[in-house]
Amino acid sequence: MTALIAFGYGLAALLFALLTLLLLTSWRGRLQGGLLVLATLVSALWASALAVQSGFGGLSGELLWAAESMRGLVWIAFLGGLIMPMLDVTRGYGRFMRLVRNAALGLCVLLALPIEDLHRIAGELPSWLDLVVVRFLGHLLVAVVGLALIEQLYRNMPPDQRWGIKHLCLGLGAMFAYDFALYSDALLFMRMDLHLSGARGLVNALILPFVAVSAARNPQWSISLFVSRKAAFHATSVVGSGVYMLLMASVGQYLKVYGGEWGPVLQIVFLFAAGLILFALLFSGQLRARLHLLLGRHFHRSRYDYRDEWLRLVSTLAGRDSESHLFERVVRALGEIVESPAGLLWLCQASGHCSAVAGWNRQVPRGCGAMRAKSVMEFFRARAWIANLQDELDDERPPGEPLAVPPCLRSMEDAWLAIPLVHDDALQGVVVLSRPRARTLLDWEDLDLIKTAAGQASGYLAQYLAAKALAEHRQFEGFNRVSAYVIHDLKNLIAQLSLVARNARKHADNPEFLADAVKTIENSVSKMNRLMAQLQSAVSGGKALSVELARLLAEVVRERSAQPPAPRLDVGDDPCWVEVEVDRLSAVIGHVVQNAQDATPPDGEVVVRVRGAGGQAIVEIRDNGSGMDEAFVKDRLFQPFYSTKGLTGMGVGAYECRDFVESVGGSVEVQSSPGQGTCFTIMLPRVDSPEQKWTVEEGVT
Repeated sequence: MTALIAFGYGLAALLFALLTLLLLTSWRGRLQGGLLVLATLVSALWASALAVQSGFGGLSGELLWAAESMRGLVWIAFLGGLIMPMLDVTRGYGRFMRLVRNAALGLCVLLALPIEDLHRIAGELPSWLDLVVVRFLGHLLVAVVGLALIEQLYRNMPPDQRWGIKHLCLGLGAMFAYDFALYSDALLFMRMDLHLSGARGLVNALILPFVAVSAARNPQWSISLFVSRKAAFHATSVVGSGVYMLLMASVGQYLKVYGGEWGPVLQIVFLFAAGLILFALLFSGQLRARLHLLLGRHFHRSRYDYRDEWLRLVSTLAGRDSESHLFERVVRALGEIVESPAGLLWLCQASGHCSAVAGWNRQVPRGCGAMRAKSVMEFFRARAWIANLQDELDDERPPGEPLAVPPCLRSMEDAWLAIPLVHDDALQGVVVLSRPRARTLLDWEDLDLIKTAAGQASGYLAQYLAAKALAEHRQFEGFNRVSAYVIHDLKNLIAQLSLVARNARKHADNPEFLADAVKTIENSVSKMNRLMAQLQSAVSGGKALSVELARLLAEVVRERSAQPPAPRLDVGDDPCWVEVEVDRLSAVIGHVVQNAQDATPPDGEVVVRVRGAGGQAIVEIRDNGSGMDEAFVKDRLFQPFYSTKGLTGMGVGAYECRDFVESVGGSVEVQSSPGQGTCFTIMLPRVDSPEQKWTVEEGVT
């Protein structure tokens, strides 16, 4: 057994030494990190001393007690280094915690002194009080202070930061809890239990990974803490747990001593059951709610810490600690105020009906009829805005009551509060909460806080519904815009096919005409299919390809040559490649060319010119037609749905041209004078090395 004890302490010493080296490599000079390095180093020395004593002996008891005391001192200092800098030491709670920390540190220093120095300090002690007993009691108190500091560290940590220290609290909590059990037993029976003390090495080796995980998550230990009035609640919980553990340890020792042959077994089973019950009580929502209610009524002027409640409300509604839907977060935010474990949200639609849409810790009931929003408002006005459904269900309502409780709520036996969510005098919804874990009578303070929180929640809900409506509106807006472009292109295709149909009567016997007509029809069908695909997807876009503008413009000019005056193409020597959606670019340039033809007499001139200038490809459509004045170009030319062609025009050609060109990084300029013509300039970014090329054979425009 001695070898096993020595192995356990040796393993703990090795692991603490390795952790110390790792911390030294990642330490960035912060106080918390330095205290943790010191704590792990001292723990390594402590475990080494006990390993040597267990395996070989020869070390003095004073040295071992000094190592024990210094181990407690450095861990108390480390925990204090995490908590104390964030406390307001000018207030009562901060001064009290600093006093407890300093008292524990001073006690550790005294316990580390040799026995002669303790005799000199203590003087004559009563015959029944031995200095060994004083040491047992002192280390027991150090363990209690350690547990209290760990509890305060975890409970006062914001929920979104607890992940960084929860393993530390679990590991150090287990270490101090084991020390508490060890010295409680020693104090009761005036001797150190060989089995409990021998197992400490392996126990400390087991808790070390938890400390290492937290060290990895907090390399600088720059943790932001806040102190709330919940400190009284959690301190009461720790004190109660300590008293419970002392009582259970005493009963367990009694079973061991007087239980005969089965005594040790009964002790282990009893202590396990007692620990299980303690954990169940600590995690009991009902017990916590009752304790909150008791402390709030008898130890504070107001029941709520409004700063803490407001921060929790905003955090819950904003979804900082949860990825659940806003509907569920609204119910949770209101339910946590009154310790309600579950609830439902009834959302009021634009049609004036309210229906259950979401639940928190509860499924949305099926078969519930919708409530009329107007009747719901009358119901809450008659009851000062918050209704206790338990009273509503218990009382007999007269026939003239504005609103009876919906049948689905009658089937919910735990339905308790109905809270309206009103924004700008409009009912956004209704939250129905279940009965709280601890029964309570609501007073003015509860009602005021619930109303304030409901107002904040209704604002979040109204903003969400408005954003959702805006998103739907934008979808319809995009669909309408694509529809306008498609209709405009279809109008041009219809005009083109109509021209083919009229000329077919005259040239039906001409083979060249028939071949050209078939090609035109195939071209039109291909375009209409692509336009219909855009309309169905409500996305005015396709695949971008690299195209040489000279070839694309040649196709546009060929298509527009049927209408006088036929446009003339002027191509420079420098080939210009651009990467665009070919169909859209062909359509917008075709619209500009058509507008130039419409504004120019049959004997006029329309010239389409392409040239390169640096990193841009420039397309000019110039005519000598009627022209436009400066005011028209500035105010009306690019205005959608405004046309000078009467019923034959859509008014989206110029608007679509500028919209598309700017979407690909280009720009549009217009120079025009009445009676002198117009020059429409389209500037597009050039592509130096085209990859996916477009040709007339591969993609017909």
